[in-house]
Amino acid sequence: MDKRRAFTLIELLVVIAIIAVLMGILMPTLRKVKEQGNMVQCLGNLRQWNLVFSMYLQENNGKFFAGPRTQNGGLYWWVASLDDKIESRIQNKTWFCPKNKSSYQDERGVPNNKLTIHTSWGIFTRAVGGVGELCVDGIAGSYGLNSYLLDPPAGAPASFENGVQLANFWRSPNVRGAAEIPVMSEALRFDLWPQHTEGPAADELAAWGANHMGRTCINRHIGYENVSFADWSARKVGLKELWTFKWHKKYNTVGPWTKAGGVTATEWPDWIRPFKDY
Repeated sequence: MDKRRAFTLIELLVVIAIIAVLMGILMPTLRKVKEQGNMVQCLGNLRQWNLVFSMYLQENNGKFFAGPRTQNGGLYWWVASLDDKIESRIQNKTWFCPKNKSSYQDERGVPNNKLTIHTSWGIFTRAVGGVGELCVDGIAGSYGLNSYLLDPPAGAPASFENGVQLANFWRSPNVRGAAEIPVMSEALRFDLWPQHTEGPAADELAAWGANHMGRTCINRHIGYENVSFADWSARKVGLKELWTFKWHKKYNTVGPWTKAGGVTATEWPDWIRPFKDY
């Protein structure tokens, strides 16, 4: 007589329960490992940008791009100063954080509230297809430049929109305290003009707007984001730490959104409140 026996229903349920418990233990670890991989790749992108910028500076007397200059009341953008090969968004993956490299939004063609931490910004010269399709004539990416590093040409106005003052521009990374001056950070637009009085976005998924700190304080990496600095270093920083860096010459690093400036827990929006204070 064949004495082999199959698993009973209870035994199968016990095995399934054990597997479920193990998966519950392992999943957070696996997510953490995946997130660390994303952070490493994203950080590598910023280090590549450091090389691009440093080579440009070597060829231009240590000065950054000419940056904004008036033309019919508007401004030119720093991306127009890039070499065509660098400017290419499709072949050059260094434009994109791995957390949002597959999603693009044209800020000229969609409402601002459609630009979120899960989308890459896009500046397109003409419309192609529906919303979300990358236009080969434009530029898209996941990072923004600290535009106070730009070197405005002679004759530039003393002040620009959003309270930007010409006297506050660094113009070059070859300055004292370069390790605390951001060059490029994760952002919802390619240009950043932060002010120390600006707080974070009220809604982390709709951080677009005139608030430039809100444009760069984005929760792509669970309380952290990657930033490069004018000493050509790059590292992950806490979201609230962004307010402690020297974005421009007169930026107050102990302003109202820092511990030294007296910010309280209740002043932070719910989404950023649990993260580390600085």
